[in-house]
Amino acid sequence: MKKEFKSITEAGDLAGKRVLLRASLNVPIREGSVIDVFRVHKALKTIEYLRERGARTVIAAHLGRNPENTFRPLYEYLKKISVVDFVEDTVGEKARGAISKMQNGDVLLLENIRRNPGEINNDPLFSKSLAGLADIYVNDGFAASHRKHASIIGVPKFLPSYAGLLFEEEVLELSKAHSPTHPALFILGGAKFKTKEPLVIKFLDMYDHVFVGGALANDFYKAMGYNVGRSLVSDTPPSIEHLVSDERVMLPSDVTVLTLSGSRIVKKPNEVLDDEAINDCGPETLRNLEQLALDSKFILWNGPIGDYQRGFTENTEMLARTIAASGAYTIVGGGDTMALLSKLDLDETFSFSSTAGGAMLEYLLEGTLPGIEALKQNAQEPCVKV
Repeated sequence: MKKEFKSITEAGDLAGKRVLLRASLNVPIREGSVIDVFRVHKALKTIEYLRERGARTVIAAHLGRNPENTFRPLYEYLKKISVVDFVEDTVGEKARGAISKMQNGDVLLLENIRRNPGEINNDPLFSKSLAGLADIYVNDGFAASHRKHASIIGVPKFLPSYAGLLFEEEVLELSKAHSPTHPALFILGGAKFKTKEPLVIKFLDMYDHVFVGGALANDFYKAMGYNVGRSLVSDTPPSIEHLVSDERVMLPSDVTVLTLSGSRIVKKPNEVLDDEAINDCGPETLRNLEQLALDSKFILWNGPIGDYQRGFTENTEMLARTIAASGAYTIVGGGDTMALLSKLDLDETFSFSSTAGGAMLEYLLEGTLPGIEALKQNAQEPCVKV
């Protein structure tokens, strides 16, 4: 794969350099504690690389959609496994003061950068303020690089910019999904079919089988004229008649429905009643899918095949174990999928486990991201001095 952006490994002597590191630390926090540390440990590779070379690393990241979310619980976890300081500020006097006191090898975590509306609005003034904290910029936040936000596409206009080690790995590994070894299997679950329909169409020409599960399958059943009862479907019905008849698309041949009384019943997709909701595939589908996985040499997987949020996890867990042991080259991603694999302690058993959800899907579809393009542009043209 031709790389058109610079790596942090090409940045030369980092000792004493102030490095603004855009990381992916959008982790779930419950009752003041981090409950899934998968992204945290993935981020440590670049953090430790910078520390070992004497950089003064300033970490910028976002946490959830609420600007009031704080990184303090993450800091409490991080300081148990690494040497990190924290400042409850982004670009203000507290942040600048803390940075001025840093020594070579120090690491400082800034507060949630979405506390400043300039982040989401890609405000040039906020980008310039962030850039003013450092000498160079490193994007290691691949999972956020589908966003046209200040810390992703704004800062590279003002600082020499590089990709972090995790960012590089994400691009390298996900690019392999565009030229899989055959037989190749693509498993796509979850919801939001409107955003995933182009992926199904594109990957039909690359993969031997494309399995559509989760709530995505409900749109197919509806297009086929089946009663889907209370099942989750797209608000705007997609025009997918051309996909329904494509033999390369694999849908669940049996489904698990939830009745109003709370009972779980396995039936054929065309047998669903008005008061029932499809929440998972059935045992026959799982057996067929597991056999396909065992017969495949390359497996790409994004999204659970059951309603993870409602506790329909058993089939996805069984599938995960099968894929992990399949012997195929395996790439997996998506927030709910990775949370489940992390719980099962399986995330390290796949050939590559992506930290990204939406960014993974956009990269698979487009072959690039706004964050990638910003690094490419920086590599081609001189940045504006802060």
